[in-house]
Amino acid sequence: MAKRITVNPITRLEGHGKIEIFLDDKGDVKDAYWQVVELRGFERFCIGRPAEEMPRITPNICGVCPSPHNMAATKALDDLYSVEPTPAAKLVRQLHYDAFMMEDHYIHFFFLSAPDFVVGPAADPAERNIIGVIKKVGLDVGGKVIEVRKRCRDIIKLIASKPAHPEGGLPGGVPRGITEDERKWIKETADFSVEFAQFALKLFEDVVLSNKKYLDLVLSDAYNLKTYYMGLVDDDKKSNLYEGKLRVVDPDGNEFALFDPKDYVEHIGEWVEPWTYVRLTHLRKIGWSGLIEGEGTSLYRVGPLARLNVAEGMATPLAQKEFEKMYDTLGGKPAHHTLAFHWARLIESLQAAEDMQRIANDPLLTSKDIRNMDLKLKRVGIGCVEAARGTLIHHYETDDKGILTRANLIVATQHNAAPICMSVKKAATEFVKGPKVKEGMLNMAEIAFRAYDPCLACATHALPGEMPLIVDIRDEKGDIIRTLRRP
Repeated sequence: MAKRITVNPITRLEGHGKIEIFLDDKGDVKDAYWQVVELRGFERFCIGRPAEEMPRITPNICGVCPSPHNMAATKALDDLYSVEPTPAAKLVRQLHYDAFMMEDHYIHFFFLSAPDFVVGPAADPAERNIIGVIKKVGLDVGGKVIEVRKRCRDIIKLIASKPAHPEGGLPGGVPRGITEDERKWIKETADFSVEFAQFALKLFEDVVLSNKKYLDLVLSDAYNLKTYYMGLVDDDKKSNLYEGKLRVVDPDGNEFALFDPKDYVEHIGEWVEPWTYVRLTHLRKIGWSGLIEGEGTSLYRVGPLARLNVAEGMATPLAQKEFEKMYDTLGGKPAHHTLAFHWARLIESLQAAEDMQRIANDPLLTSKDIRNMDLKLKRVGIGCVEAARGTLIHHYETDDKGILTRANLIVATQHNAAPICMSVKKAATEFVKGPKVKEGMLNMAEIAFRAYDPCLACATHALPGEMPLIVDIRDEKGDIIRTLRRP
């Protein structure tokens, strides 16, 4: 009987990763690792470049989540040049961000996670994909998904030249404004987006929540992880994706910290392990305590579920109703159910659509006052937004000419990396059983990481441009017989 199972590559995510599962003599899981095996060193590429190029450069880290990098970079420039964007420019930025959040959440839900619920976690892999989803729910649903994403991407293209790698981003403002003619179709898109968001939530209710087997899976211990949580909130502690303070709550839901993102170094520690190219994070005031959950942990999670866990509510009325329904179903706040990330994603999409309606009807949207040019370089700038996958921080330092001397990006998948490892191990321990391990069992372990929607290209980097590499060579029993190290 095999003692070691390798799932490589893991599927339906951005980037390259693998899962290593080690079995004992009885065929039960002894240990499991979620590993990121690529290194890009993107921060190092940026040193020596003018800081104002960062909103154009950093979206190229990833084609899945380019707008958050564009926006975090732009906000870091605001801070670097000590300038506030005009009210109209802020509305344009928020419109861009609402459009991105919806289209990104829908590509994850329908293309990456829905195959596990709509088609079935143990279904034939040839059917467990978007084509299989469309066969189950119908072509009309597939058409709606394509339409809402197209309309949202048209808004991104309008504002930032192209949706895949947006270029709009200036300290103190935006490159172009919105006309009254453009407002008309933006309003139509906003209304259509609200309708679709409600439709998507109804689909989730019908397919997942009404299916006892799936609901039991969501509520099961296999997909439950007790950690801290972190996310942006506004002055009323309502969920906010674009700005606010970072709030951290403990596993019982009590506020642990509330701070300006510019003070992140006082609260967030970064940690390197030899078996992955992702820097892990932890709560600095507790200190690194390893991969443990519950009492004594210093680990926290970010992303859709985390944002709802730290918020006192949603900022829009329809999303608030869904927020209340989710916590009633899950048994209160905070919810530690990893698969509830999918539900939270759809609730956030509804809030983004409602917010788009607000912006589309704001008279200031078409103002020509779109740039504040009162720029004063202060050589350090920090920007923060909530990416689709969680909190994103850009930290830049420059010389007196604005040329980058240091760059540090802390992305959502770094915050979630250690919890992802634990989630995969818990799921593998529950579902992977020998002596005959079926593909469906392994997919149950993959389901654990998919809930986080990790973006590995964003997360695999180190400030010096490389990390120590350790390769363990094991015999057929899984014992290490030799270790190779690169200093």
